[in-house]
Amino acid sequence: MQRAVRWGAPALVVGVAAFTRLWGLGHPDSLVFDETFYVKDAWTLTNLGYEASWPAEADASFNAGNPDIYLTDPSFVVHPPLGKWIIGLGMSVLGADNPVGWRIATALTGILAVVLLMLVARLLFRSTALATLAGLLFAIDGNAIVMSRIALLDNYVMIFALAGFGAVLLDRRWSAVRLSAWIAAREKAGRLPDWGPMMWWRPWLILAGAAFGAAAAVKWNGLYFLAAFAVYTLLVDALARRRAGLPFWFAGTLFKQAPATFLLTVPIAIVVYLASWTGWFLSDNGYDRHWADDAGNAWTGALAWVPHSLQSLWHFENSVYQYHVGEMRPHAYQANPLTWLLLIRPTSMFYQSIGAGDNGCESLCGQSITGIANPIIWWAATAAAIYLVYRLVRYREWRVGLILTGLAAGYLPWLLYLNRTVFQFYTIAFEPYLILALVLVAGILLGSSKDPTWRRASGLRIVAIFLAIAIVVSVFFWPLWTGQQLDYWLIAAHWWLPTWR
Repeated sequence: MQRAVRWGAPALVVGVAAFTRLWGLGHPDSLVFDETFYVKDAWTLTNLGYEASWPAEADASFNAGNPDIYLTDPSFVVHPPLGKWIIGLGMSVLGADNPVGWRIATALTGILAVVLLMLVARLLFRSTALATLAGLLFAIDGNAIVMSRIALLDNYVMIFALAGFGAVLLDRRWSAVRLSAWIAAREKAGRLPDWGPMMWWRPWLILAGAAFGAAAAVKWNGLYFLAAFAVYTLLVDALARRRAGLPFWFAGTLFKQAPATFLLTVPIAIVVYLASWTGWFLSDNGYDRHWADDAGNAWTGALAWVPHSLQSLWHFENSVYQYHVGEMRPHAYQANPLTWLLLIRPTSMFYQSIGAGDNGCESLCGQSITGIANPIIWWAATAAAIYLVYRLVRYREWRVGLILTGLAAGYLPWLLYLNRTVFQFYTIAFEPYLILALVLVAGILLGSSKDPTWRRASGLRIVAIFLAIAIVVSVFFWPLWTGQQLDYWLIAAHWWLPTWR
């Protein structure tokens, strides 16, 4: 009975995640927002091995169920291929003439992310209840729901980064067990055992490098997770060396462990990244594919040995970088990163106005898909993250440090690009860590078995009331996350801030 309860609650959460992400997934039956880029790129990538151009007014033909009108001329694209390969996999199974085929891979990724977050939370907090709470909050949040129902790339960055986060967590546990064994061996032998295996045999760290490489192969901001967690693992390793009583523990970390960590993570990340470009390498017509073969373009001197294919890719990627740093064209729904945690400007993905007498509308109606996160969850999670910064300084708790590292990796780098045209929905990459921050604070409120009964009852009451309110708010916003028809006045009732309209 106890086992059924332990597995029943997480299973119910998975069911909620599946419903919120799969119900009515084919609506609207037209490309919305940046699906016009990524879905069509995914289709040409699947068929040609590279992203190709499309004729004018291609969206209308694609929406009508005629996707095979693409050209063979290459298209300049600004993101690596992995996320589009995954979108293309869904279309290969269900067809490119089916809106569900466009979005199914993203939706399944969103469901899997809820499962993965519960697994991570279970490892982190050693509590099925808190893991279930983390999964439920993620399953009912609007930002996570919308990003799982629209075929954009950011959901893939999120899940690969979260997988890397989980691998780092497992590496920490693995290393702690091995450190205890090393200390025991030292005490038994009366001398220092070989530290080499502690440095080099780190399978979970290798897996983390692969996961972060996959995140970067979707969008370049995945690289920040690789860099942030490389630094994190070095700090953990430095503390382990000090605990083990090794002489020159800081220098050993800097000059021995740092190179080992680099070799365990970066090469595999590069391999994964380059593997995502396989179609481009095998093609003859990918964008800039033969740039280095043209007269005067190939590198000379010390780098002349680099294969022309890699030189051409480097040139292509440099062009993409120049595009990104110079992208400052105004957009109606751009959101400054300084405002992201406050939900000042969510992204409208789709809106269709419906007049009186049409489709059962009595006055003025509309269908809207807007990436408004559940404000109760989001604002509480932001407050929790701020509290955890204080708690890290005060108590130096490792769980707090790990969660804040994930949050910092996903959010802080964007503060370097305040003048760029960026959007609120980019926050999905670090939302899991906001959820974990909120759940950690919930765990503090719930207390432990050592706390007085009245305190635990009070904490349970607070968490239960918060969760009930969050569920009610999600039900209220559900139509705006799924494009359901509402009277215009009811749509406007969801604009809690004037900047949400």
